[in-house]
Amino acid sequence: MKRTKITDLFNPELIGKEVCVMGWVRTRRGNKHVQFIALNDGSTVKNVQIVFDMAQFTDDQLKPITTGSSIKVDGVLVESMGKGQSVEVQAKSLEIFGTADPESYPLQKKGHTLEFLREKAHLRPRTNTFGAILRVRSALAFAIHKFFQERGFFYLNTPLITGSDCEGAGAMFQVTTLDLNNLPKCEDGKVDYSADFFGKPTALTVSGQLEGELGATALGAIYTFGPTFRAENSNTPRHLSEFWMIEPEVAFFDIADNMDLAEDFIKYCIAYALDHCKDDIDFLAEHYDPELVERLKFVLDNEFVRLTYTEGVKILEESGHKFEFPVYWGADLQSEHERFLVEEHFKKPVILTDYPKEIKAFYMKLNEDGKTVRAMDVLFPKIGEIIGGSEREENYDKLSKRIEELDIPMKDMWWYLDTRRFGTVPHAGFGLGFERLVLFVTGMTNIRDVIPFPRTPNNAEF
Repeated sequence: MKRTKITDLFNPELIGKEVCVMGWVRTRRGNKHVQFIALNDGSTVKNVQIVFDMAQFTDDQLKPITTGSSIKVDGVLVESMGKGQSVEVQAKSLEIFGTADPESYPLQKKGHTLEFLREKAHLRPRTNTFGAILRVRSALAFAIHKFFQERGFFYLNTPLITGSDCEGAGAMFQVTTLDLNNLPKCEDGKVDYSADFFGKPTALTVSGQLEGELGATALGAIYTFGPTFRAENSNTPRHLSEFWMIEPEVAFFDIADNMDLAEDFIKYCIAYALDHCKDDIDFLAEHYDPELVERLKFVLDNEFVRLTYTEGVKILEESGHKFEFPVYWGADLQSEHERFLVEEHFKKPVILTDYPKEIKAFYMKLNEDGKTVRAMDVLFPKIGEIIGGSEREENYDKLSKRIEELDIPMKDMWWYLDTRRFGTVPHAGFGLGFERLVLFVTGMTNIRDVIPFPRTPNNAEF
């Protein structure tokens, strides 16, 4: 008999029909007359109850079945008389695929802390919490592609190994095949990278944006969606060393177009999750964050406030609020400042624009004042910045001057500057850290809990 996923068992048309279910055992209980197994197969946060009439089964058959075991059951789907479930399966036959020793299986029927489960990242997807998170993550990934594909964007695959540092931050993981115990040296004592695999220093990318601009100036509108890497020694609940980024880039866009796209995009993703992951979001709200659904609807129901960085700093300075980090014009705003604007002052999501050029990347378009650039950050409740973007500097001379000011090696940027030499156009784009979005939609508080296998300083397990 063909397997039926547990998520499909709640279709009323299947009641009274024979079904075949397979999954992992959450619990087993009962007496000598009847035994009950709660089974989950990962397709839904809901378990299905399997009822074993012990007149048809022996104790020896069921004895090996403990929490974590995997089984196959053929039976009849019936309406449930018991509390807590609408349907159940009356078992007719049983096959045990694999047992789980109760002495060593770590996910026994009891509460586990999220910290404990991080140490068991290879098994934590089997818990209700992480099953829900990973299903939401999957749905959001699909929504991202759906949004851009429906709007005529082309999916562009940018390189993971690069010879340029998009952000100019220098926090990059080096890629090399050189023998680190016997490095070839030049006459001046520096490493001879001509002997390396690519013949030059290379690293894992921090962003696909620069290559994304190349795509946008040919295809009109592109988006990237892939892993990026930052070698920052940041042990915080908001930072990962390996994370996924979504980066749309659009030719003939200015900053106003960019803000419209960002607001439409993020609202679309949240609405999609609410429509397609209701059971999982309700579960996470019940167990972790009672205000989760209200906060998601808060983003959908409000137009985002748009104001300049200068206006934002003035509001913060005049608020009388005691911040941990000082506020002044030129400061790189911290999460506490961003959240104050969203949660306390406007009580709406906020898009801040026109930041001081000194705290933003070299490629952002300079405003007429010569002090600020056409940057934009989308700020959310509980999380602060969730999207960062800008209108790009399309003027060759201005961009070259900015590259020189920041001492970025021109030999690494010739190809990027060519887009300003040959048919330059206004263009804009933004970046969204995928895990930040998943964090917001699931109500989790630590970014390590919304990616299957987190990579952080001193942690590359699994």
